[in-house]
Amino acid sequence: MESFTANRRPLDHAVLRALSAKSDLPGLVRAGSHFGMILLLGWLIWLVSSRHGLLWALPLMVAQGFFVAFLFVAMHECAHKTAFRTRWLNTACGQLAAVLIAQPFEYYILFHWEHHRHTQDPDRDPELLVAVPTNSETRIAIAYTGLIQVAARLRLMARHAMGDVFFPWVPAGKKKLVVREARIYLGIYALALLGSIAAGSAVLLWAWVLPWLMGQFMLRPYLYAEHVGCEETRSAFENTRTTRTNAFLRWFAWNMPYHVEHHAYPSVPFHALPALHRAVEQEITFHGKGYPQVTRETWSWFRSRQRGESASSVNSRA
Repeated sequence: MESFTANRRPLDHAVLRALSAKSDLPGLVRAGSHFGMILLLGWLIWLVSSRHGLLWALPLMVAQGFFVAFLFVAMHECAHKTAFRTRWLNTACGQLAAVLIAQPFEYYILFHWEHHRHTQDPDRDPELLVAVPTNSETRIAIAYTGLIQVAARLRLMARHAMGDVFFPWVPAGKKKLVVREARIYLGIYALALLGSIAAGSAVLLWAWVLPWLMGQFMLRPYLYAEHVGCEETRSAFENTRTTRTNAFLRWFAWNMPYHVEHHAYPSVPFHALPALHRAVEQEITFHGKGYPQVTRETWSWFRSRQRGESASSVNSRA
């Protein structure tokens, strides 16, 4: 994948080559800790809810929501084929994460490559095609829950399963793959539902589905921090934001808070992003000072766009 560093001093080629070296061990450790936490919390949710009632397991479900929702970032790194040196490990880990968050992996790879090619281009960046409602604060707040994005993703998967693949970033030669993948995913969910009914158990609902939905409240503000309010330019150093955060979130977000670095040099694997950050920090335009502050900034940006659109509507009626 090419670099996106327009109008910026490029990294020394030897330094970039060293930073781009892939390895299986960091990915195995990171994936092991991430999936391990999900298994541990799932077991605790089952144990506590069965012995003391579901209400007592609610805090565990909220925690589980964070880990399940942030599998999006694990899938994202695997989509770049940089989580592991061994190619099949990227595919296996990416597919497992993708199934758990209802985001078909092969389709996401096509979608995400288009996002990297056209970041912040309002006419070509697929992330901007799903517009955030800005005609009221209520709709903006609903968008921050992430639930409308989940609903749109499930509808799209259903359309793909019916053979309706219509986005231009899916080449003709990949359409059958996208259709087959959507059908397999829906088949997995149907089997999980039927298995739960046959077993008379709702453990998958409490330990997976509901936590996943809860986790969207944490994931969506994180995702908005990546680009919202940044410039509509070609350079990753201007159209993307790196956000300062704690070691815990950097770990389970697979170092993607270093998002400028990732967009500027997408061939660099997640475990080398801190070193890359030190090399290019002075070149970054948008430094987020923690996710609470950045969320306030993105909210203000959506509000300002809302006011701008309202003023345009008034002017057009005048």
